[in-house]
Amino acid sequence: MSQSSPYIYSFLGLLPFWILCTSSTNKCVVRHEAADCSHLKLTQVPDDLPANITVLNLTHNQLRRLPPDNFTRYSQLTTLDGGFNSISKLEPELCQKLPLLEILNLEHNELSRLSERTFIFCVNLMELHLRSNSIQKIENDPFQNLKNLIKLDLSHNGLSSTKLGSQPQLENLQELLLSNNKINILRREGLDFLGNSSLKKLELSSNPIKEFSPGCFHAIGKLFGLSLNNAQLNPNLTEQLCLELSNTSIQNLSLSNTQLYRTSNMTFVGLKHTNLTVLDLSHNNLNVIDNGSFVWLPHLEYFFLGYNNIEHLFSHSFYGLLSVRYLDLRRSFTKQSTALASRPKIDDFSFQWLKRLEYLNMGDNNFPGIKSNMFTGLIKLKHLSLSDSFTSLRTLTNETFLSLAQSPLVTLNLTKNKISKIESDAFSCLGHLQVLDLGLNEIGQELTGQEWRGLGNIIEIYLSYNKYLQLTPGSFALVPSLQRLMLRRVALRNVDSSPSPFHSLRHLVILDLSNNNIANINDKLLEGLEKLEILELQHNNLARLWKRANPSGPVYFLKGLSRLHILNLESNGFDEIPAEVFKGLSELKSIDLGLNNLNIFPLSVFDDQASLKSLNLQKNLITSVEKDVFGPAFRNLSNLDMSFNPFDCTCESIAWFVNWINSTHTNISDLSSHYLCNTPPQYHGFPVMLFDISACKDSAPFELFFIINTSILLIFIFTVLLIHFEGWRISFYWNVSVHRVLGFKEIDRQPEQFEYAAYIIHAYKDRDWVWENFSPMEEKDQTLRFCLEERDFEAGVLELESIVNSIKRSRKTIFVITQHLLKDPLCKRFKVHQAVQQAVEQNLDSIILIFLEDIPDYKLNHALCLRRGMFKSHCILNWPVQKERVNAFHHKLQVALGSRNSIH
Repeated sequence: MSQSSPYIYSFLGLLPFWILCTSSTNKCVVRHEAADCSHLKLTQVPDDLPANITVLNLTHNQLRRLPPDNFTRYSQLTTLDGGFNSISKLEPELCQKLPLLEILNLEHNELSRLSERTFIFCVNLMELHLRSNSIQKIENDPFQNLKNLIKLDLSHNGLSSTKLGSQPQLENLQELLLSNNKINILRREGLDFLGNSSLKKLELSSNPIKEFSPGCFHAIGKLFGLSLNNAQLNPNLTEQLCLELSNTSIQNLSLSNTQLYRTSNMTFVGLKHTNLTVLDLSHNNLNVIDNGSFVWLPHLEYFFLGYNNIEHLFSHSFYGLLSVRYLDLRRSFTKQSTALASRPKIDDFSFQWLKRLEYLNMGDNNFPGIKSNMFTGLIKLKHLSLSDSFTSLRTLTNETFLSLAQSPLVTLNLTKNKISKIESDAFSCLGHLQVLDLGLNEIGQELTGQEWRGLGNIIEIYLSYNKYLQLTPGSFALVPSLQRLMLRRVALRNVDSSPSPFHSLRHLVILDLSNNNIANINDKLLEGLEKLEILELQHNNLARLWKRANPSGPVYFLKGLSRLHILNLESNGFDEIPAEVFKGLSELKSIDLGLNNLNIFPLSVFDDQASLKSLNLQKNLITSVEKDVFGPAFRNLSNLDMSFNPFDCTCESIAWFVNWINSTHTNISDLSSHYLCNTPPQYHGFPVMLFDISACKDSAPFELFFIINTSILLIFIFTVLLIHFEGWRISFYWNVSVHRVLGFKEIDRQPEQFEYAAYIIHAYKDRDWVWENFSPMEEKDQTLRFCLEERDFEAGVLELESIVNSIKRSRKTIFVITQHLLKDPLCKRFKVHQAVQQAVEQNLDSIILIFLEDIPDYKLNHALCLRRGMFKSHCILNWPVQKERVNAFHHKLQVALGSRNSIH
């Protein structure tokens, strides 16, 4: 029960604000059969509390008495706390009304007298707290009936003697606290009343003790723990104390701050016949420890020597400490002088006697360095702390830790030592090491990987807060067993090297790369880290990596981390987030994207985050919180932080979010003050949670109308763009399909007998193009023959006559229109005129125009008296620029050649 009382007090002090049962007059908070009536300025005990309460807290009020009749209603009480009042008298009938009372706390009151009847009815009491009253004398055995009492606190009173009774009593007492009284002599008869007790703790600290009477501790049945901290003892009085403790059951002795400035081989001689296992000599300004000082303590296991001023640790100072497992030497050696001669000294082999030592803390000292045999002999040492211990340990070499070669060291703390360099094989002799802490130093070097040679069992390397570290592909190649790597704030360089510096760390669980201003990493950085659970990348400069405008697209450096639980990307300047960035990270429990510039989130960005418990998006530029985006992430969320965002308080932006926050059980801190509307102006500064969403319920028809209109508009735009860019292809395949069914040629009303399919009219300068393009068509189709002037004109016949005859013998006439044609005199004045004249006279649609260049209509009319509107669309062809369209051109030409000549 003594161990449970602190939890009861903590529980009373931390009762929730909401009230299950409230007294209308006193405002006591009642929950789970515990009533908290503290800090209410009460002058009397409330009489309207539930009768079944078992705990009543009346602390920090103005009570002067605890009238027994006022507790008749509360007979079920097991704990009564009346501390910090003005109670000056305790009536015996109180316990009579409270027969189940186990804990009574009356500390910080005004009790000055305890009669023999005060606690006569408190037979079930297990803890009695009377600290800080005005009790100066105990008479007539007031505690005689407290047979079940385990803890009695009478500290901070005015007692001048330890005598609390005239006959043996309190046989079950385990803790007696008498610190801060006026006890100056410890007499045998003063402790006779504990003759049948077995004390685990006798607290006599801060008393002006000047004398220990013979046999004073032998009067106690069994004394296991004694504390005399802050008592003004000296070496002589300490020696006398130990003699009085001889042949007792003492196991734990605390002598912190007792002015024990020196120990000799006689100081603790009185403890040679004890089983002392714990000794605290801290804060004593101890400066001399003679050889053999602790030879009398062979059973000691926990030794506290911290915060002293030892000048010289001799080779035999710790001689005889065969069983010590824990040794605290924090700040034990002088740090006042910087002179080399005045610095503390530790002789070689000083620790060789500590054969069972497992934990050694030597932090915050002032050693010049590690001597070659400083730690020799510590064959069981597993944990060594050397934080802030050295003044000149600048470089770690392969000889620095040689004295630990025989130690099965598991953890090594070297923080705050101004270490600037780690040489190859510096830890090669520490093959059992699992945790290496090198943080808060001044290391600035390229890590080649040879620094960690020999660390075959290493699990954690802490390198955070150093000067700068440059990585290489082999930086951690020799420590594949590493599970935790801390590289925070080390001005990390060459992170984007290939292969990745972390490629061999297949067992890595925690990786901290935060506060390094990293800007360039590649998508292979974390490749293969399939066991990674925690990734810290906050306070870097990774914004460019997720931009769509990035030359090679967004960098998906998180891919493959299927076991990732915690991801911190706070304060990286992100203003874009790719839709696929968290894809496959289904085990994520926490995402921190706070202090960025994010506004728009892709619809599917959180689709795989159904297991998310914590999401931090504070201080971004988020205006809209939509279900389609955040619904999957919010599904099982326990904690959400979206504070300090410029929310747009409109139905489209936050209607769903407002409905969610007003119905969720997710923890959202400062919801009323840090979630405010930014736009529109009429809602600026208005709490988001109070936004009225009732007007948003009829928006469905408008949304449907908007969707339909948008769809039609998009289809129209798509169709226009398709026709513009791919219309020729569609036309080509349509013509092919139609004419494969109907054929290329139509049947004229009257049979036509022509020698040529078409006569080609072209400028002399275009003759090469005509020959290169029309000859292959004839070779491909044997039924197709063109009249080419250079080949088919009869010899000896006038050119003009040949032109007229050729036009008459051709079914169609093709004009190859270029700038050269428009300027050719013969073509302009005769050829074109003859062809058009024949077409007009015979009422025929027999002319086909092929444009090799972009000729405006007005130029065509001015030069040849022709306009595009004079001809059917299928008879006007443009020579394609792209080679892939030539086949389509040939097909269109065949369709034009096969069309009817008659005009209807």
